[in-house]
Amino acid sequence: MARDYYGTLGVAKNASDQEIKRAYRKLARELHPDVNPSEDAQHKFSEVTSAYEVLSDPQKRKIVDLGGDPMDSGAGGGGGRDPFAGFGGLGDIMDAFFGAAGGGGGRGRGPRSRVQPGSDALIRIGLTLEECATGVDREITVDTATLCDLCRGAGTGEGGTTATCDTCGGAGEIQSVQRSFLGQVVTARPCPVCRGFGEVITDPCRQCGGDGRVRSRRDVTAKIPPGVGDGMRIRLSGQGEVGPGGGPAGDLYVEVDEAPHEVFVRQGNDLHCNFRIPMTTAALGATVPLETLIDGEHDIDIEPGTQPNTELVLTGLGMPRLRSSGRVDGRGDLHVHIDVVVPTKLDDGQEELLRELAQRRGEESATLASNGSKHGGLFSKLRARSR
Repeated sequence: MARDYYGTLGVAKNASDQEIKRAYRKLARELHPDVNPSEDAQHKFSEVTSAYEVLSDPQKRKIVDLGGDPMDSGAGGGGGRDPFAGFGGLGDIMDAFFGAAGGGGGRGRGPRSRVQPGSDALIRIGLTLEECATGVDREITVDTATLCDLCRGAGTGEGGTTATCDTCGGAGEIQSVQRSFLGQVVTARPCPVCRGFGEVITDPCRQCGGDGRVRSRRDVTAKIPPGVGDGMRIRLSGQGEVGPGGGPAGDLYVEVDEAPHEVFVRQGNDLHCNFRIPMTTAALGATVPLETLIDGEHDIDIEPGTQPNTELVLTGLGMPRLRSSGRVDGRGDLHVHIDVVVPTKLDDGQEELLRELAQRRGEESATLASNGSKHGGLFSKLRARSR
């Protein structure tokens, strides 16, 4: 009579390979001889291991599903069989036990490819505020790994070939056995001779030493879009480090270092500037020209009686608004802060005119503003805060 392998592991007949594996690992932890030395546990451990061996093999599982027993024929039958039989060795059973890579207790990952993707690179460039506003094409020199032009990334010299590594036998890794409370544990590490490739180059390229790439300087054109700001990064796809073995290059990131401007101060997409006008212009009003950052000369209207620190907002004359998509969507504003200049040196005629003006306006002497004044200045503000 065929044995109930599904029942031994406690899984349904339609269980997936992962469910079967999880069930085996759970039971193996409980029944392993190093954990549970009783004879009954050893017997159950043998049955569980046999059930896992059968159900993890697609051909044997197919026989079970058809009503047969793949362990009844040949040397596999009998209760005294080796519980580790059918696996590729101690490494396989421990891989299955500890969940190593591969379904059904697979082996190690195997050798890795010599061709690997390259790393990203970062370079910083200094830009003026004008360049940030209008955009610029900047030629930059980068020192990165480039494809070896002698071997074209193969890493071999003229007529050179590759050979299987004698140390790891082409596996790309070296296994070692360690003792733990659960028994012997097999660990793997990359082969130190072939560095995990599983093969060695018999005649390495004399220019790159087998790496497939060399360090060199090259010029790259960075297209800086309008509206960039300090700390922003522009991504140049495929302009970074070429990977080992001539692998695909990473990306080059150009980080913007925005220099301070002598006139304009940037706050996000808005610009701020101080504009000095004479006392007479503030009193009488006028239309005066202002040199903007991008748009050249622009006339602004100074209203009669303009006070110091008055702020004029010129809509749409600020920095381009750069979206994450790389497109420009409108512009910020230009904030003009009016600074009224009081003359410090007057000739006799000018002084006489001002005295006459003061007399006509009844301003011969200063007066102290009351605390209830609408424009009480600093003291009224402090009084309001203390309430």
